[in-house]
Amino acid sequence: MPQTLPERPVIPDLSAFDTIIDVRSPAEFAEDHIPGAINCPVLDNEQRIEVGTLHKQVSPFEARKVGAAHVSRNIALHLEQQFRDCPKDWKPLVYCWRGGNRSGSMTTVFRAIGWKTVQLEGGYKTWRNHVIAGLSTLPPRFEFAVVCGPTGSGKTCILQAIGALGEQVLDLETLACHKGSVLGILPGQPQPSQKSFETALYQTLAGFDPARPVYVEAESRKIGRLHVPETLIERIRLGRCLAIDATLPARVDFLIDDYAYFLNTPALLCERLERLHEHLGRETLKRWQGLIANKDWPALVRELLELHYDRLYGRSQEHHFAGSAQSLAFATDNLTSAGIADLAKEIVRAVQSRTAQIA
Repeated sequence: MPQTLPERPVIPDLSAFDTIIDVRSPAEFAEDHIPGAINCPVLDNEQRIEVGTLHKQVSPFEARKVGAAHVSRNIALHLEQQFRDCPKDWKPLVYCWRGGNRSGSMTTVFRAIGWKTVQLEGGYKTWRNHVIAGLSTLPPRFEFAVVCGPTGSGKTCILQAIGALGEQVLDLETLACHKGSVLGILPGQPQPSQKSFETALYQTLAGFDPARPVYVEAESRKIGRLHVPETLIERIRLGRCLAIDATLPARVDFLIDDYAYFLNTPALLCERLERLHEHLGRETLKRWQGLIANKDWPALVRELLELHYDRLYGRSQEHHFAGSAQSLAFATDNLTSAGIADLAKEIVRAVQSRTAQIA
């Protein structure tokens, strides 16, 4: 007889709970968590290390004694500070890393009080498996309309303007907190962890209607240090391209405005451009440093586009986007806020018209 594998734990309907409580340490919570969860650790970062060290170096028994004392005190604090006023019919969902002792302890106390507490079977690992599975199965359900164009075409702003019109938008760069190039860092806005990025991707995709197009910007497999899941990037690259054909002067003006924070921090700009020395050589970088010192931003941006970014874009489109041969082109010499808003309306009308023709 073939062996029957146990069923994998599933995620319950999260909307059925009044509160989702993550009892893991703050460090675990910061890396990733179920959206909407609050962090009420039963072991803080230091206590978790202490208990883990005792478990390895002394004995599991000693670790359990120390851990139980910490857990009891922390649950008591959470009861007094967070949950004292919760009504009798309050229904929380509690989880830890694997659905074991940490969440079990809080669940036992809460149930003894009389609250209808549910412990998530498998803990965060169940959620993580749910996200990974979703990122594999969701992307093929959608038809992507891919906003393409060389650097400085205002693609992210166009995408956001399309979203403001009520269309479905997957804004990868905003989710990744990065603009996707060597100058893509956002000062003061660190990128999320890979797991947190994937959770945000999953949540966004899960909210889309497969009967409607999803607008997305053409991206590489990496946005900063984050990886776009393979199933998603491959599906996007099968989408129809919406090619933004903006004039070079319009792109230069747009970039000077969009990257104003770099222009105010010349040292940071020079440090980031230094990463291009293997591709462009020291002579070019030295000339750019002179342009930065003289604050000749139009000349600097024009050279960056002509000598580096436009060449990269041409190679990328040629190799990666199957839909580029059937792209819809949108010419513009105006990438101001008003010009982008008009362009977004034109794009949506064109996509809706093409969709109606196919239907």
